[in-house]
Amino acid sequence: MGAPSPTKRSIDNIKSKILQPALTSHFECSFALKDTIKDQMGYNGISKTLIDELLILSCSEANLPGSSIATHELNNDFTGVTQRHAYRRLYDDRADFTFYVDSNYTIIRAFEAWIRYAVGEQISGELSSGPKTNNNYRVRYPKDYKTTIYITKFERDMKGKMTYTFVNAFPISINSMPVSYDSSQLLKCTVAFTYDRYFSDNLTEISKPAEPSQFSAVGAPDLPGLSGTGALSTGNGLPLNIAPNQGNSQFNIGAGTQLELNQINSNIA
Repeated sequence: MGAPSPTKRSIDNIKSKILQPALTSHFECSFALKDTIKDQMGYNGISKTLIDELLILSCSEANLPGSSIATHELNNDFTGVTQRHAYRRLYDDRADFTFYVDSNYTIIRAFEAWIRYAVGEQISGELSSGPKTNNNYRVRYPKDYKTTIYITKFERDMKGKMTYTFVNAFPISINSMPVSYDSSQLLKCTVAFTYDRYFSDNLTEISKPAEPSQFSAVGAPDLPGLSGTGALSTGNGLPLNIAPNQGNSQFNIGAGTQLELNQINSNIA
């Protein structure tokens, strides 16, 4: 197949294809927080009914996820040619979300509570005791502190959208937030999340190829659970002719060799 020839296009065709770009400012992030996480935030004076809406409205910046393919290199098949073949998909190890901080510092206290809950941080003693206050940790099970995060990208007309779902996500760090006596700016809190993988709900499911079929020997009837045509062979390349003996649980393989079967399972997989 040769290279395609240039195509003549009309102005209307070009406008319909490239003059409707997606904009970065239309998106929404939501966090499916578990009740146990909300309870921990509630101990810090954060309303459980407020936190979901606050996280959505205050998220000012997020990163759509990326991924890559890990490959094997082949250098010896063709002289001077390096070939690469895919063997695994690799996901980014983190995703950053930036939030506006309200005057009650709810966002900061919420993520601080989430991280403390994940590691099972416990404080003994009164805070007024200063340096004598003791901290200890007992990390919780992952299912307790992991959650699902959604980033929905849409446009102004709301006709199309694309939703990314982050599986088993949880915060791993809160970036430092500099403050100064210079001109005042909005205080923002950037939180880094890690996750197992992501998927997009607008992509069609890829059909799974059928498993390699198992073949019965040439000249032998298909055994239960085995289908197809083909031949089995021994290590030296000789074909195996398998046929059941009448009246017993033995199979003849090749020239006089027998395979003992204590029980013939009619549901051989």
